[in-house]
Amino acid sequence: MKKKLWKLMPPSPRSDSLAAELGLPPLIAQLLINRGIMDKHSAESFFSPRLSDLMDPMLLKNMDKAIEVILDAVDNRRPITIFGDYDADGLTATALLKNFFSSMGISVFTYVPNRLTEGYGLNPEAVKTIADKGPGLIITVDCGISNMDEAALAKQLGMDVVVTDHHQIPLDFHPVCPVINPHLRDSLFPYKDLAGVGVAFYLALALRRALRDKDRFRHDPEPDLKNYLDLVALGTVADMVPLTGQNRILVRTGISVMRNSCWPGLQAMQKVSGVDVSNISSYDLAFKLGPRLNASGRIHDPVIGLDVLTTDDISVGIEKAEQLDQLNSERQAIESNIIEEIEEAFIPGIQMDQNRVMVFCREGWHQGVLGIVASKLLDRYYRPTIVLAVQDGIAAGSGRSIDGFDLHRAFTRLSHLFDRFGGHYHAAGLAMAVSNMEALKVGLEELAREELDQDALFPFITVDAELHLSDLSIETVKQIQSLSPFGRGNPDPVFCANAVEVMWSGIVGEKHLKLKVKEGSKVFDAIGFGLAEYHPLDGRVIDIAFTPEVDQWQGYEKVQLRIVDLETKVFD
Repeated sequence: MKKKLWKLMPPSPRSDSLAAELGLPPLIAQLLINRGIMDKHSAESFFSPRLSDLMDPMLLKNMDKAIEVILDAVDNRRPITIFGDYDADGLTATALLKNFFSSMGISVFTYVPNRLTEGYGLNPEAVKTIADKGPGLIITVDCGISNMDEAALAKQLGMDVVVTDHHQIPLDFHPVCPVINPHLRDSLFPYKDLAGVGVAFYLALALRRALRDKDRFRHDPEPDLKNYLDLVALGTVADMVPLTGQNRILVRTGISVMRNSCWPGLQAMQKVSGVDVSNISSYDLAFKLGPRLNASGRIHDPVIGLDVLTTDDISVGIEKAEQLDQLNSERQAIESNIIEEIEEAFIPGIQMDQNRVMVFCREGWHQGVLGIVASKLLDRYYRPTIVLAVQDGIAAGSGRSIDGFDLHRAFTRLSHLFDRFGGHYHAAGLAMAVSNMEALKVGLEELAREELDQDALFPFITVDAELHLSDLSIETVKQIQSLSPFGRGNPDPVFCANAVEVMWSGIVGEKHLKLKVKEGSKVFDAIGFGLAEYHPLDGRVIDIAFTPEVDQWQGYEKVQLRIVDLETKVFD
């Protein structure tokens, strides 16, 4: 594990006045300022995100054209197919639209490609299969922006296509159908960071309004789209888009809705994954529900993940949720084997003081887990990391990147090497002839040297403030947690405490560090996930970077510290 520096945020001279305006402690005001929230109005909106503050879906470019095409298909009873990606974002988006149409008695088909046999996005064979149902409509979710050739094929076969996506727009983009994507040039929709399921939700909002205008709900019940926000929250958090702006409204409300979810399969997933429904958080979505939903598409059949989100039968929901749990365990084992192989066969040959990018490629690796493997290697070595599997002369896989190196832009500059590619700043995928592998390594290294100096390759932890443990009370920690949901764009608050005494040190679950720490007369339990290598610490005096949490057990509450790092000195 690469040692991290701590970057302590400077106290703001504005914190006292903002605290007075809000009637909150200066510490909470400082946390807001650290997140770019500088005034009372912004703070009040942050603490109380309201559905009434959701933007008009018609501001999304081409929404009017998309609604017109969809209404025509509905009115003329043409077959409608929701075509979604196989990850958690795509599956929740597909489920959202399927459940939405079904609630109004409109029958729709779904199609989720198999990652291992079909790859990402629309493909010609899938288009032909869907066209066999008749001259209907394809609505893509979380994909399609790079598939204009396939959309053109669908139109040749008598189909209409509506693309909804949130991935970056290709340089050679020439739309042949209505495309809804917040990144489109000249879009009036000011928020750009929606997940695929967020775009699908706005489509549902616009479509419900259009159907209302056509008196569709005069005799039939109107779908309550608030009930769909737990699906939106799950897909949004799992896709690791920023939890700011519109996403904050969707996710915070969605987590509340999830406590009483109307979807039997989602209820079953919470139970199987050990989620405390009364205290659910974005952490549960990111690290318990999301990985299980992703597991079906990564190593087996993504339809299992879709079924769990669309069934109205609790017994089916339980069965599918248990399958996902088993697949997730298998996925973890596959990942561990690949990481072990890379660390034994490749890492020793890398000159970490010289190489800015790591590219790993080998036959036999499981295609479905390469993105997670890249992410975990990035966490350990803090370099943009690409992991590719070779089959029949084609290398395909995923990459993950650090701040300062836009992976999608890098791939765009090297696009002549690829058969296909796509993605975001921090995560992207590609497929290419294996004969281009050396050119890829050289090209990425050259680009990384242009944009990353050595200091950029040293990870750091942003510390919001220095605290004395004596300042931590249940009330203070609950005030800190009122800034949730936490994630990209709104990270978990991290504090540091210096010279705390370790009264006891132990290991739990093989990899995790358990501590009892003391400062003055205050004693706290602490847990450091993945930090077992620091044991034993009994009797030591250490510095800790931590996030405080409220631990609830049998109706009793106490403050617990989640250790992020320890014993590293702070730099300015």
